Amino acid sequence: MKKIERDKCIIEMSKNHTPVEKIKSGESITFECLDCYGNQIIKEDQNFDGIDWSFNNPSTGPLYIEGAEEGDIVKVEILDIRVEDKGVMTSRPGAGALKDKWDKLECSVIPIENNKAIFNDKISIDLDPMIGVIGLAPKKESIRNTTPDYHGGNMDCKRITKGATLYLKSNVEGGLLSMGDIHGVMGDGEVSISGLEMNGEVDVRVTVLKDYSIPTPSVLNKDLFMTIYSAKTLDEAAIKATQSMFDFLVDNIDITKKEAGNLLSLIGNLRINQIVDPLMTVRMELEKEIFDKYNYKFL
Repeated sequence: MKKIERDKCIIEMSKNHTPVEKIKSGESITFECLDCYGNQIIKEDQNFDGIDWSFNNPSTGPLYIEGAEEGDIVKVEILDIRVEDKGVMTSRPGAGALKDKWDKLECSVIPIENNKAIFNDKISIDLDPMIGVIGLAPKKESIRNTTPDYHGGNMDCKRITKGATLYLKSNVEGGLLSMGDIHGVMGDGEVSISGLEMNGEVDVRVTVLKDYSIPTPSVLNKDLFMTIYSAKTLDEAAIKATQSMFDFLVDNIDITKKEAGNLLSLIGNLRINQIVDPLMTVRMELEKEIFDKYNYKFL
């Protein structure tokens, strides 16, 4: 399997980047990823003045997918995520939902033992590795990796784990896929600006889907289908994520608008991905079983 090493990374997604690797549709590849701080934080008591904070959320890539054209759906299956033996977190004044609680920058280095994060002498947390930043090149403007949008990016969706499938729309020839910002574990909201930020590797299979209509970005796992939307406010993101799921239901299964609306009110669940990026990100979750009942088959 081909591998893109973590020194091949970018801090913004752009159609102007030269691809560092190329694969055919349906092939698999490994992305070796730096943590969101570019592996610059090594210990809790280091001198933080030497850290380049502009080197934020580096993503490995971009990868050129042969046959991907503007408007095609790029299907990214997450085959495996492997993380290293420690994770880091920061608490920073002015950042996150707790931005007024900190007087100075503080760092935590958290060891990993037996697939658990050793938070302190009383609390150990099971790892559930996920990909924070994953996306394709935007159509026109470059977008920094810190920002989620229609192209994917820093969506911080904790459902993008091993076994999940992400659907993105290609905006340029070749798609130009990149990813990074692996979290060993993260709660919905990422309220104090960090997940458990970790170096690691991601194995994916990438397939180009022609003439296929599905909301993007969206995520499928064995239990759920999820529509994702990022906007300036949580209110807007929540409404747009819901409308995206509603439209998909009405357009693709034998269900009326009234039924679709009622169904989402009864068993659809709005979840907050993150509230700490330049745009807020929300997902609408619906049980995959609903689509199975109508014999809808995801590609």
